[in-house]
Amino acid sequence: MDQAQIEIQVIASLSQVAQQDWDSCACPETADGGRPHDPFTTYRFLSALENSGSVGRGTGWQPQYLTAYLDGQLIACAPMYAKSHSQGEYIFDHNWAHAYERAGGRYYPKLQIAVPHTPATGRRFLVRPGYEEIGQSALVQGAVQLAADNHISSLHVTFCTAGEADAARQMGLMSRTTQQFHWLNDGYSDFDSFLATLSSRKRKNIRKERAQANAFGGSIHVLSGDDIKPEHWDAFWVFYQDTGSRKWGSPYLTRQFFDEAQKTLRDDLILVLAERDGRWVAGALNVVGRGTLFGRYWGCIEHHPCLHFELCYYRAIDIAIAGGFDRVEAGAQGEHKLARGYLPSRTHSVHWVGDEGFADAIRRYLDAERDAVEEEIGILTEYGPFKKMKVEERE
Repeated sequence: MDQAQIEIQVIASLSQVAQQDWDSCACPETADGGRPHDPFTTYRFLSALENSGSVGRGTGWQPQYLTAYLDGQLIACAPMYAKSHSQGEYIFDHNWAHAYERAGGRYYPKLQIAVPHTPATGRRFLVRPGYEEIGQSALVQGAVQLAADNHISSLHVTFCTAGEADAARQMGLMSRTTQQFHWLNDGYSDFDSFLATLSSRKRKNIRKERAQANAFGGSIHVLSGDDIKPEHWDAFWVFYQDTGSRKWGSPYLTRQFFDEAQKTLRDDLILVLAERDGRWVAGALNVVGRGTLFGRYWGCIEHHPCLHFELCYYRAIDIAIAGGFDRVEAGAQGEHKLARGYLPSRTHSVHWVGDEGFADAIRRYLDAERDAVEEEIGILTEYGPFKKMKVEERE
């Protein structure tokens, strides 16, 4: 197939492409009526970000969706954005930006292929089945050419799959390995069967934490779909604002995002809320994929011992076991997750930098970082909460 026949277009809004066309590339597996593997690259999730003003003017995330057409048919697309900062990415390049600008360069704007504010692994080069090789190649080459032609410093593809990272590396991009903590379902029948795989000390500690959390003086509610009401989003927005102001300075998502999500994503959302004395005091939001439960946001207006662990980690495990999910991805960072059954898992990104000298420096940095990450993963896994036999089996 002649790749020269492929037409690359950049569009500033998802409204310029039909939902069916985008999702035919992003989540073709939903044709059977099931869930997408990655709910974050679906048309409805990305459009909720856009329609709510969580991306776009004034946010530093300006949509520049990349599309590839062959004979008038959309065969591939990617959620690409022009970035004026490095916030909301979770694979950090702040030091790169500072070094580049100290040397007299202009790092921003840069191009970012990612799901904004979402550190969850999934395909970033979204290709219609049957066009995998040519579609992915067209997107990579198109994005690099766009950056080079417009004198943009760099292109970054974050939280892509390992296969995408390998393919992009073969096309000349630099790969980066980082880590998160994921809980893996080994066919557990219930929470106690999961606990049975842990060392005695860790098992006792988790039982103690759950007991403390559930003795906070209220009740915990798990809500999804139409059971989520406006009052629940009102409460969760307060929680989210508190966490956002402490972690990032200001929340990334707007209040309208949660209203948009309720319209089109409610069956893919699970809210875990704590109620005390007639008011909501804490909550965690999960997003449901096919086989994976993604823990996304947490917040509270009252502090209660271990309630964070219960709502974010232990209830997520309960939900995953009951729903038959393969894993729980609990978001970025957090070595405290290790003691609660979440093991280190590799995450991947790929990068292109236009300046050859700077690119060579980053390449050397990434080689050293990759070795350090691999060593850390080995150490953390060794000191994980599972019985020794269990760790060896998981390796």
